[in-house]
Amino acid sequence: VQLQASGGGLVQAGGSLRLACADSRSPFSFGTMGWYRQAPGKQCELVASISGSRTTNYADSVKGRFTISRDNADTVYLQMNSLKAEDTSVYYCYARSGFNNFWGQGTLVTVSS
Repeated sequence: VQLQASGGGLVQAGGSLRLACADSRSPFSFGTMGWYRQAPGKQCELVASISGSRTTNYADSVKGRFTISRDNADTVYLQMNSLKAEDTSVYYCYARSGFNNFWGQGTLVTVSS
């Protein structure tokens, strides 16, 4: 398994970005997938998750602005709207399979105010 995250970049406050994460090596069936983020000097934070049955969960700080989704090929997406400076962080995708957790390499999102 090798999760590849993409879609990060620099955006102005109020703008949007869409992150994507997929297993670049071979199709693999995952359970819950999601995104964490970590800003410099701050704790790692669960941003959003989505189960195999498409149940979603969001951090309070992103509710109403971010939307997590996944397709049948187990690519997980994070649509981020109304971005704020405090959303600036490295975003890491993860995927669970059984008792195993897999992590992507991280993608940097920078929101300028």
